[in-house]
Amino acid sequence: MLFNGDKMRKIGICDTNFARYDMGAAAIDEIKNQVGDIKIIRRTVPGVKDLPVAAKKVVEEEGCEMVLALGMPGPEEKDKICAHEASTGLIQAQLMTNTHILEVFVHEDEEPNPKDLKVLADNRAREHAKNMIKMLFKPEKLIKEAGMGMREGKPDVGPL
Repeated sequence: MLFNGDKMRKIGICDTNFARYDMGAAAIDEIKNQVGDIKIIRRTVPGVKDLPVAAKKVVEEEGCEMVLALGMPGPEEKDKICAHEASTGLIQAQLMTNTHILEVFVHEDEEPNPKDLKVLADNRAREHAKNMIKMLFKPEKLIKEAGMGMREGKPDVGPL
């Protein structure tokens, strides 16, 4: 088991049922494959605007050290506005709890083909899960990746 002091390490996974792919399950699978024994608190909410309070609650009420907030905003203008509001709320929740909440959004209009959208959602969830693991256990790896033009879910663009 991986411990933080005398307590088992605990992370939060917050996702939505509005998403067209189970990004939470993909992230959990990746974390369990990479880390093994870690306590994962999962909360599923209706939509992206519900993610900030879900993330804040798993930090404050469940003692999570870090949270992934996963969602899939729709393609309409109102969906983009809702995604922006959710993003702002997630930033506010981070500041209120002094805890990293990694926003993992896949916008439906990023890929017009449903098969490609599914691959993108899976890849982005898994790659952000790997980022969470690095932040918690191997922060020196992120330092080595600074300025490398890395992209979650899509091909990296590389450094300048």
